[in-house]
Amino acid sequence: MTRIDSSTSSSTALPSRSIAARLGITSVSREDLRRRYTQSGSNFVKIMGADVHYVDEGQGKPIVMIHGFASSLHTWNRVADELKRTHRVIRVDLPPFGVTGPLRSSTGDIETMNLPTYRRFIDTFLQALNIAPATFIGNSLGGLIAWDYAIRHREAVNKLVLIDSAGFPMKLPIYIGLFNSALVRMSSPWWLPEAIIKSAVRNVYGDPRKIDALTLRRYVEFFHAEGTRAAIGKMVPTLDFNEVDTNVLRTLNVPTLVLWGAKDRWIPPAHAEEFASRIPGAKSVMYAGLGHVPMEEAPERVMADLRTFLGTPDAHAAALNAADAADQPTRRAPA
Repeated sequence: MTRIDSSTSSSTALPSRSIAARLGITSVSREDLRRRYTQSGSNFVKIMGADVHYVDEGQGKPIVMIHGFASSLHTWNRVADELKRTHRVIRVDLPPFGVTGPLRSSTGDIETMNLPTYRRFIDTFLQALNIAPATFIGNSLGGLIAWDYAIRHREAVNKLVLIDSAGFPMKLPIYIGLFNSALVRMSSPWWLPEAIIKSAVRNVYGDPRKIDALTLRRYVEFFHAEGTRAAIGKMVPTLDFNEVDTNVLRTLNVPTLVLWGAKDRWIPPAHAEEFASRIPGAKSVMYAGLGHVPMEEAPERVMADLRTFLGTPDAHAAALNAADAADQPTRRAPA
């Protein structure tokens, strides 16, 4: 495993992109992504032939966070900043996304990321880091990977949090479904305007005005990264949720919290009740006004429910109390 000891390397300035870059004619190199988007807790581990990027911070009982389609471990930044005060928090860039990028065969061909491949990937990753048992928090595709892991490794999951999780039959969002077109799959590695990516990211938020320029640029550069579009073209035709067995959720005996944005345009909010009704004892929270990534759009609202579910104190309040106590004069016992 290789550790990166730099601080978060995303620059506060946004250099202009060339016309070719904005049109997606050129790709962002993996070296540039490492330089711009690794963090102080960044590490790399060789999994299935790829240098997998992950962040491992804090101490205590482990929490594993798994992001969704076309996202990255950065979607958890603000939630992880608080949870790492009381837990060991592990976040991973799933292939073919983020800094990690595509998995490749021994001949260099891009691997197709379907559910069986993700199963092998997450099992190998967790074994490499010797993480078990742990609490799992997954969003979207990451939610599917998390609950599927809990079904297959019941003894390895203490608690489960599903945030706008995939799993039930649904129509793919238009921005993903485009890749079911052979023409799009063939052309996208050589031409995909950033305006389309920006529109997709705005569609993920309940209130697009909450997206800052740095976050928007990060999504664009990860999507325009070397090999990512070709990998997505191979992956999307395999996304058939009709073949996912959700009836097994009824056998899941793990404390579960289901969180959902009421303005999710990618996965129907009605699926929150589907999860909550199938998983015994699951609790559900619906966030008015939020979209598909509530932990990124409004982390303070999500953290309030995570604290209650995880039994974690408000780290900010605890720090203030400690500071107040330190300011008090030392009391002496009466003589």
